[in-house]
Amino acid sequence: MKTSPDQLYEMTLSGLNLIKQAISIHDQDLNLVVANRRFQKMFNLPDALVQSGAAFRDILLYLSERGDYGPIDDVGVFVDEKIKLARAFQPHYFERTRANGTSISVEGNPLSQGGWISVYTDITDAKRQEAFFRTHAESLSDDLVRHSEALAQANREMAATVTALEAAKQELTDSRENLALVNAMTPAHIAHVNAQGIYTHSNGKLHTILPMPAKSIIGRPFKDVLGAQIWDHVGPRFQNVMQGEPSISEFYDDESGRFIRLAMTPDFDGEGDVQGTYILSMDVTGEVSARTTLTHARRRELATQLTSGMAHDFSNLLTIILGQQAQLESAGLSDPTIAQASAMIKSAAKRGGELIESLSRIESTRTLEPISVVVSSFLENVQQLARAAVPSGVHLSVSNKLPDDRVVFDPGFAQDALLNLVLNASEAMDGTGNVAIQLSQLQDQMLEIRVLDDGPGFTTEALSNALAPFYSTKRGKIGRGLGLSAVFDFAKTCGGTLRLRNRPEGGASVSLRIPYTPVKTTVSGLVLLVDDDDEVRITVRNFLRRAGHSVIEAVSVTEAAKLVNIDGLTHVVSDLAIGESGTGLEVARSVPEGIPVLIVTGLPKSDALRQAAEKDYPVLTKPFDFDALESALLGGPL
Repeated sequence: MKTSPDQLYEMTLSGLNLIKQAISIHDQDLNLVVANRRFQKMFNLPDALVQSGAAFRDILLYLSERGDYGPIDDVGVFVDEKIKLARAFQPHYFERTRANGTSISVEGNPLSQGGWISVYTDITDAKRQEAFFRTHAESLSDDLVRHSEALAQANREMAATVTALEAAKQELTDSRENLALVNAMTPAHIAHVNAQGIYTHSNGKLHTILPMPAKSIIGRPFKDVLGAQIWDHVGPRFQNVMQGEPSISEFYDDESGRFIRLAMTPDFDGEGDVQGTYILSMDVTGEVSARTTLTHARRRELATQLTSGMAHDFSNLLTIILGQQAQLESAGLSDPTIAQASAMIKSAAKRGGELIESLSRIESTRTLEPISVVVSSFLENVQQLARAAVPSGVHLSVSNKLPDDRVVFDPGFAQDALLNLVLNASEAMDGTGNVAIQLSQLQDQMLEIRVLDDGPGFTTEALSNALAPFYSTKRGKIGRGLGLSAVFDFAKTCGGTLRLRNRPEGGASVSLRIPYTPVKTTVSGLVLLVDDDDEVRITVRNFLRRAGHSVIEAVSVTEAAKLVNIDGLTHVVSDLAIGESGTGLEVARSVPEGIPVLIVTGLPKSDALRQAAEKDYPVLTKPFDFDALESALLGGPL
């Protein structure tokens, strides 16, 4: 079982108390780490001055003012000189006679991690013996022998004491090194801030939590280190902690896109006053994302349970309504009022059908189909669709700062998500204002799509509920509350995040972040294409040649088996169901190791043969276009 730092401290103190000399250990900040009972008794110190953390200056002041150092003209100057020597600490040994007539020796040695250890020995008897020897050296030879023997014994005891002291020193060093190791290995920032809001300790991990340089923050103000945005959250809680109230909170950092958990615990002194706070902060982005996803999934599950039965019954009612309306219409209505009512019934029933279709989308999980996308063309298409849908008073701008023009993602899913964001922003501004789409690559290999507007922004209620299915703020307007929910689905399915906030200058900002996957560079090769359908094989052959590959073809498993060992072969693309000759799985298993195989098929995912192929090989679903095939050959998502 490992020994904790507190246990090591107690062991160290117990060992020191067994030593006959007075022992004190101070750290690099001139604060007492530990002292034994002999130290307190030798200098008759009050309990407060022998507690861990007691300042070296306070001990010096106490002894100086009591006269332990003899007459001193200026105690302040004397103490300052002692402090100056302590800060430039050097190993030393000296002897001095105290004001009470006793003599002591003082030996000091530095510690490797900073600070020093001091040993104080009462040598009053030894000094008296030396004086006695000097005045009676000729007549006390026998006594001299005895005293020499006693001195030798004392030296042996001293040697044993030094050994014990070295052991205690090593125990303390190990304790502090273990504590330092724990601090260094903890995936969180551990710090201490005093009552004035100044960092007095840090394990150097703040840069792993917040985007800032990895440099020392000790001695710097808490507020300045965190910055204005984070301080708006932390400041009020820090004030509460200084009143003795512990605090645990979470906040979102716009710059890094991370959620941070901050725990602050008051640091009480011996009299119960708060003299600072201990701080533990950590990145909990993954936890918050999982929590949000779980909440969203539970809401969807509830929505599915609610709508599945309703959709079925509603469909039946609409069928009856449309049937009756058709009878009215076929009767050749002559009354204009009744004819208008009939038309309204038909229109309302069709609108109900559209609503059922929307409900069915909630019940299903959309499959991600990422391919190689030309970003500039994708954005141009989105702009055309958006401008056709938003009012003329809305100005739409697009900024693309991606370093690559070809990136892998699902263009259909992304387009739906982006159009939802643009339309939401447009409607929030009542048809007049500015909407901006911004694309950029973040440092953590994420693609960020931001949609900004200069409308009224989100209400507090909307920020809390906007991602919930069926939540809508469109009072009196048609709105199913599925727009932002669908965008969240896209982000979650891609392994990304969705962030909503209000801009300081006014308006709303929605940040969609998904993994950034640039398309790999195509390397020309020799591809074996296996397919028994001539038209499909010609289409795929053209795709491969367009990508820069040379192609050899086979129409059966037998032909393919003769070609898989040809020199220079770099890829094999095979249909899964190759007529009566066999399957693409047989072809794949005959291909030499090291040559990648891509299987293409129109069989559904529920098909047993396809499921068997997917266990060992990438599978591309027919029909597919050039970008999808190229992405698959380059090892991209299928």
